Amino acid sequence: MNRKQFLKGGLLISGASLLRPDAILANDMEKTAPDKLIDTNGQFILNTLPYNETFLEPYMDAETLHLHHEFHHGGAVKGANKDIQMINKAIADNNLETVDFWTKKLSYHFSSHLLHTIFWTNLTNKKTEPKGVLLQKIEKNFGSYEKLKGYIAASSKNIDGNGWGVLAYQPYADSLTVMQCENHEKLQQWGAIPILVIDVWEHAYYLKYKNKRQDFVDTLFNIINWDNVADRLNIAMK
Repeated sequence: MNRKQFLKGGLLISGASLLRPDAILANDMEKTAPDKLIDTNGQFILNTLPYNETFLEPYMDAETLHLHHEFHHGGAVKGANKDIQMINKAIADNNLETVDFWTKKLSYHFSSHLLHTIFWTNLTNKKTEPKGVLLQKIEKNFGSYEKLKGYIAASSKNIDGNGWGVLAYQPYADSLTVMQCENHEKLQQWGAIPILVIDVWEHAYYLKYKNKRQDFVDTLFNIINWDNVADRLNIAMK
């Protein structure tokens, strides 16, 4: 699948529309293309952040952002590339005894890569709120924006172990849905397209918030980029 086909699938949107032109960025968005998951050779790649490491302070500290992006997200990218390599080797050698192991690993690492890529662009340094089609969908499916916030916050806070809170568009039902995601890939709905993700792995918050996951989740609502979420919904609905 090439990049154009991938974008048409509705999973991600182009780098140029991830953040508004008035956002304070460290890099040229068209050059960094933070939603690009692979290079021209099909290798998974870790893009630079779409902003500098102090951009989200005081809500998310620079040290956490650096470690999270470079080592946790970066580790998932390296893992996914190794998984693909090992799957291809198993196929080439006609040794399928190990392919199940590497296929499961790929599910884990690729899902981490995808969710982290969305996560970085779901955040900004100013408070925004849903509007337009996104707000209409929220009100139709959850009653109100406040009810959605309570729902996805509770879902994120109460995940067993590590994982993600996810707001997704479910095309089969033409509706928004909230999911808990254990690890990076469990408890998902087939076909659901994530448009907002909340990372509640401990590495996302422990340096600043210690063991207070609840405080971290509540704080994130100050920096969720609802314009980005709206853009993702519009792509997913096409």
